[in-house]
Amino acid sequence: MRYEISGTVMQTVSIDLSPGERIVSQTHAMAWMSDGITMDTHTGGGLFAGLKRALSGGSIFITEYGAERPGHVAFAPRFPGTIIARELRSGESLICRKETFLCAEYSVSLEIAFQQRLGAGVFAGEGFILQRVTGPGTVFLDLSGEVIEKTLSPGERLRVHAGHIGMQEPTVSTDIQMVRGFRNILFGGEGLFLATLTGPGKIWLQSMPILNLAEEIARHLPSNEARDAGVGAGVGRLVGGGAAGAVVGGLLGGLLGNE
Repeated sequence: MRYEISGTVMQTVSIDLSPGERIVSQTHAMAWMSDGITMDTHTGGGLFAGLKRALSGGSIFITEYGAERPGHVAFAPRFPGTIIARELRSGESLICRKETFLCAEYSVSLEIAFQQRLGAGVFAGEGFILQRVTGPGTVFLDLSGEVIEKTLSPGERLRVHAGHIGMQEPTVSTDIQMVRGFRNILFGGEGLFLATLTGPGKIWLQSMPILNLAEEIARHLPSNEARDAGVGAGVGRLVGGGAAGAVVGGLLGGLLGNE
């Protein structure tokens, strides 16, 4: 299997398939394909497997692409960002934020991953449920904005704003740390909590979380709905993102909408 990643801000990945080779993707990810490529949409292991994928931010159904004769199929993410291609060894895994999985060789599995700590799931900006991709095979992952790669030494820590964590190796642990200082909390704009990543392991940081993009777009929409969405998202960021931020922001947005 050969592939080519093209573009800068809105990238695509084009994959050449030979007869017998197969690749799977989330629904709505395919951009174009040549004649001779077949499609088969299914649950990828039954309804329960599909529901688990949906909980991790994926789709209940997946689409499998195969080649009757040599051809190619291209995939495109839904948001501006960077496509990361990673060849995984047998049993090697990556932990990703929701909606990161774009496509992969058929041998790669997509599963649920849970935050190890309760506080990290509520306040660290990623939620309780993440995605885990496991080899063998090549996987293509979609991160928002530009991507910065860092390798943490054993015990080395990095504090990260909620939403900027794209993916990480399973050896990297995630916890939360409260921002210190009254003025930092009220006027710093960074929220009450920051995620703390501790090595050893590699992490991939993304420069433009989708929540930031949605909040900025909402600010420029001339409607009460946009105002409510922008205020709700802003409060969610103040709390720190994740489940708690979504709940508080959604409640405030709903109250404003009922005025």
